[in-house]
Order: sequence, then C-alpha cells, then structure tokens
Amino acid sequence: MKVVVTIPAYNEEKTIGQLISGIKRVMSSTKYNYEVLVVDDGSRDRTADIARNAGAVVYSHPMNYGLAETFRTELQQCLKLGADTIVHIDADCQYLPEDIPKLLKEIENGYDLVLGSRFKGRIEYMPFVNRIGNKAFSMVISNITRTRITDAQTGFRAFTRKVAEEIRLTSDHTYTQEQIIRAIKQKFRIIEVPVYFARRRGRSRLIKNPLGYAFRAWINILRVYRDYEPLKFFGLIGIFIMSIGTVIGLYLVYLHFTSGIVGHFPLIMLCVLVLSVGLQILLFGFMADMERK
Repeated sequence: MKVVVTIPAYNEEKTIGQLISGIKRVMSSTKYNYEVLVVDDGSRDRTADIARNAGAVVYSHPMNYGLAETFRTELQQCLKLGADTIVHIDADCQYLPEDIPKLLKEIENGYDLVLGSRFKGRIEYMPFVNRIGNKAFSMVISNITRTRITDAQTGFRAFTRKVAEEIRLTSDHTYTQEQIIRAIKQKFRIIEVPVYFARRRGRSRLIKNPLGYAFRAWINILRVYRDYEPLKFFGLIGIFIMSIGTVIGLYLVYLHFTSGIVGHFPLIMLCVLVLSVGLQILLFGFMADMERK
C-alpha cells in the first residue's frame, strides 16, 4: 500500500522540519511504501525550503489560498503520486506522527475514512472558545449525518484513494466537515480513533482573536445547515418570520373586536408582507431540499 502523508503549510518554518523528521522516523519502521507531501500555501518564510531539505515533496501555491483550496490541491497531488491511502496532518506539531499507524490500521481493517479524534484521546491544551466551537460543530455534523461524530474539525485523518477520487469538495470555508458529510452520504465506512493533541508552540495564525473565531465558527455552522439541511435552515427562518406576521395579525383581530381597525392600513399591509415573505422562504426551503435529494 502506497501511503502519502500530506501536510498543508503556511509560514510553518519553525515546526515543518521537525514534523517531517518525525513522520519519516515513524513510517520507516512500518511496512508501508510512503512519501511525504507538503503543500505550501504561499508562505513568505522558509517553509518550502526546509520541507524540501527534510526530504518532502513540495508543491507551492503562488499565493495564500486558504485551507479548503490547499486541501483540494493536496488531493490532486497525492493522486498524481499514486497514493492508495492519504494521511492528512497539520503542520503545527499538535498532532503526533506516532499516531499515524493507528489510522492506517483502521484503513487496513476496511474503513474508508479514519478521523483522529482529539476528544476521544488526550488534549494537552485547547482554549475554551475553541473547545466549545469544535463540540458545536461536531453536534451539528452528527445531527445532519445521523452519525455520532466527536471531532468533526480534526485536522488529522486518513482516507482511501477512492474517497479522494469520488468525494467532490466544493466549499471554500472548510474541508473538514464537508468531507465527513459527503463520505457518510455516499456510504463510505467511517471510524474515529483517539489521538493525542499537544499544546501549540507559538501563536496560531488561524485563530488570532477568540471572538472573531467564535463568530466565524457560527457563520460556518449556519452555512453547513444551509447547504446540507436547507429545509431545516430556511424552514426555521420562514416559520420565525411568519410567526411575527401572525402576532401582527392577532393584534389586528384584537383591534377589530375592540376599537376597530380603521386607520391601521399600513399595519395591515405590513402583516400581509411579513406573512408572504415568511411563506416564500418556507417554500424555498422545500424546493431546495427537493433539489438536494
């Protein structure tokens, strides 16, 4: 089995060499034929040079495209390298190369996508906001897929060539949840294994502001519901707006039986408008759900 261990990297010169050395040390003691691929997402430091000197295959973006596009590039390059199995691991050394054989073992056991779960393993340190955000994401993905997922945000996973070829990733916001959702809906076998999650050295470039991270996390949660549960997403919005129109309508009924509604024409029009908008959004949810299926 040809294994390609792939690492997305953006300005990771302080950790990339150590990570590649650790991966080579672990993989050289296994039976697998392997290569290490680093996709440099437009780094402005020596990430690419250090990775290349450490023995990795390096593919560099001309500019910083973000994690989702970098992950798509990883898949393309891994397939070109002839990978039978792809292991994706983050460049910041928070996931340990020593856990890679755990993921590969489950691939050999017949699973198509193996997730390294931090919440099933040991977390050395994770900020409170990140922990809450990760758990919220996992609850949303579990609800959408009707499959219990403890760590939908994990950046440590292994998957087969078939998963890489057949799952089309379209989101520009996050690859982590989309791959899980599509894999389950396409009936691939998925399992989580416990992994160790170390404290990050230095400051994260992805999470500079906890409040900003929390805001983006909830926006992404809404996007996930919009894309994969349109009836629930638009239905709740439509029902909420219609409930406002209903309250206005009940108030007009009250006026009719008490003081009369003469002179309240603008309020009547507002009631009709709000009810119409709510109904249209609800119908749009039904249509989007039918189109998705």
